[in-house]
Amino acid sequence: MASQGNNNRAVARTRKMRARNFRFIRIFTAIIALIIAFCLGFALRGHTHFLASLGLPSSITGITQTATSDNNATSEDVFHSLSARVKEVDKLIAEDSLDTYELDPATDAVLTAIAEASNDPFMRYYSNERYTELLTQQDEGYAGIGVLFSEHDGQAYAVDVFEGSDAQEKGVQAGDFVVSVDVDSSQTWSRAEVTAKLAQAAGSEVVITWRRPEKPLAEGGEEFTTTLMCQEYDEANITKKYDKDSKVGYIKIRQLTENAAALTKKAVEDLADSGATSYVLDLRDNPGGYLSQAVDVASLFMKSGTVVEVQTNNGISAKNASGQPVTDAPLVVLINQNTAAGAEVIAAALKESQRASALVGSTTLGKGSVQVVSQLSFGGALRYTAAYYLTPEGHAIDQVGVTPTKPLDADKDKQKSYAIELAASLASGD
Repeated sequence: MASQGNNNRAVARTRKMRARNFRFIRIFTAIIALIIAFCLGFALRGHTHFLASLGLPSSITGITQTATSDNNATSEDVFHSLSARVKEVDKLIAEDSLDTYELDPATDAVLTAIAEASNDPFMRYYSNERYTELLTQQDEGYAGIGVLFSEHDGQAYAVDVFEGSDAQEKGVQAGDFVVSVDVDSSQTWSRAEVTAKLAQAAGSEVVITWRRPEKPLAEGGEEFTTTLMCQEYDEANITKKYDKDSKVGYIKIRQLTENAAALTKKAVEDLADSGATSYVLDLRDNPGGYLSQAVDVASLFMKSGTVVEVQTNNGISAKNASGQPVTDAPLVVLINQNTAAGAEVIAAALKESQRASALVGSTTLGKGSVQVVSQLSFGGALRYTAAYYLTPEGHAIDQVGVTPTKPLDADKDKQKSYAIELAASLASGD
């Protein structure tokens, strides 16, 4: 009996040992399987198309509509680069889309959208067709409608309407904005585009829709359309007048054309020969023009010093007076809200150098920026702001303007009369 009991206990111990060994083998096998699975997963990581071919769901393979291995490699770029975003979309269309797009219309649409989204109100994209038309018109002779244009936030408006012109007879007034030319309202018409469009043969007609704001340079207002005849206008750019009683020489510069400085110099000399002992320089409604002419005009009155600082991506450079003034007589400058660009440069230089005894009128437009048009290699061109004007003391002109030392918001005739009286008193010492 004892021997039989020992045999039973031995069998039981053997069974327990076998069970433990079996559990150990199962656990060890599971561990090995997990290790193998991990290694396989690591080896196949990123091979999403291969995993998908095995029938695994996208939640496991990592395949989504917007996430790919290539996109992950450039994920940082797409948050800071427009070109990277466009490249990503273009790549998806090229590789996965069943459709495509027309290159030229797509280019026009994308670049137009970039220009419209820019913080630069003067940025414009010109398609190849529009740019070619612009160049052709600029090469032709100029015939106008009797309106001098300036520009505010990228949109052209009339700053002066010549007496006796067709525009004056049709009711166009200073301050009217251009909405469309020849029924083309697909763009915001800049000063350069309007003047180029009007560069047609004398005798042709142009249809212009205008917007008349309730206040100067304001948004909104009523629109009206005019059909105007383009013709040659011989309106003098420089106007001079000598007042015998006050001995004041009056000079008005309409715009800074290529010969503005030379004509201004001759006007000063002629007035001096007539007996002028002081001067009034009228820059009201002057839309600007050539920066070189602005520097040269200021140099006619300044002995030395900085006329303007020009800020670009390469830094700040100074334009200095030539050191050859034509007069040191007392000077008063007239400005208003339509004094712009290069004309503002002159006003700021004469003010901060204290060469001008007074600036009379109202704060200028604040158009202290320079636009350039760069031709694109694939056709068309881009217009954008490439520089800003700063005063000799480094103050911004753009969006700020030049403030008068003698604010006077009266009508133009009263401003002119006040300026002449002030210039006369300065010369007499009263």
